Amino acid sequence: MKLSVDEVADALHLQLVNDSVVESEEVAPGVIVDYDAAGEIIGLEVLHLTKRLRPVDLLDFQFQANRKKADISHSLL
Repeated sequence: MKLSVDEVADALHLQLVNDSVVESEEVAPGVIVDYDAAGEIIGLEVLHLTKRLRPVDLLDFQFQANRKKADISHSLL
């Protein structure tokens, strides 16, 4: 998973998996969803980032990961 902000393009991009984009769909004004060959969502782009009602400050982002106990124990091995 990768989150990037392009200040020149005034856009935020969230890449969920490293796969080729086959199709993109604008689901709301300035919000684009990227799909892979299987039709699964693999990315999200938000355009006109600084013109949104509430400007995005990356320092305000909160990250949370919820893992199953089995996943956590496996990662500790």
